[in-house]
Amino acid sequence: MKIALIGYGKMGHMIERIALQRGHEIVSIIDKDNLEDFDSPAFASADVAIEFTTPSTAYGNFLRAWAAGVKVVSGSTGWLNDHEADVRKACQQEGKTLFWASNYSIGVAIFSAVNKYLAKIMNDFPQYDVEETEVHHIHKLDHPSGTGITLAEQIVANLDRKTGWQMGSLTQPDGTVVPAADTQADKLTIHSVREGEVPGIHSIRWNSEADQITITHDAHSRQGFALGAVLAAEYTARHKGLLSIDDMFHF
Repeated sequence: MKIALIGYGKMGHMIERIALQRGHEIVSIIDKDNLEDFDSPAFASADVAIEFTTPSTAYGNFLRAWAAGVKVVSGSTGWLNDHEADVRKACQQEGKTLFWASNYSIGVAIFSAVNKYLAKIMNDFPQYDVEETEVHHIHKLDHPSGTGITLAEQIVANLDRKTGWQMGSLTQPDGTVVPAADTQADKLTIHSVREGEVPGIHSIRWNSEADQITITHDAHSRQGFALGAVLAAEYTARHKGLLSIDDMFHF
């Protein structure tokens, strides 16, 4: 399979290494200094482009890749609020293809399945309240993390007593804590921490007067995310439309 990379930071380099190990060919690498290569024959020859960039550039990258006739796998977060409707229309009505996930780790996919199942169980036990904490490296621009939001939305969809999620406290890279604003009992609170080079830790806590149940996914490195992105590219090469982890894995 021919792969183009959009974004060549730490994730891009790791994706490149894993893709080559799995026998794929990297035909184009686009970073902020060579955006003109979106218009190159090399880029257009790709079966799939894997995009890991920033919230402000992701949607524009989708458009340029689609214009070249290239399917996209993206792990960029923070663009949904402004562009989700446009992306759905492009993929569902205009024949474009995007595989998007807030997290490509196979472990997170399994964790998400457990998260949804536990929320369904807890619907019958109102004595437990639930909150979430996500911890990431200091370079991450958005908060809460895309994975944190996805996990929260899974709980809300399966728990009648929560109507949505809300931002909790934010611990900044210098240790300063920005407290939560006015919080509501019917919303699931997501606390965010930015420290060091943490690849990603997501914890869901169910707390009652009697006890606490906690489930946690703790990424040891970015390698799991990179492997998942390459697996998603292999899947996307054979499928079309708006795709997700739920399409690729059936738990």
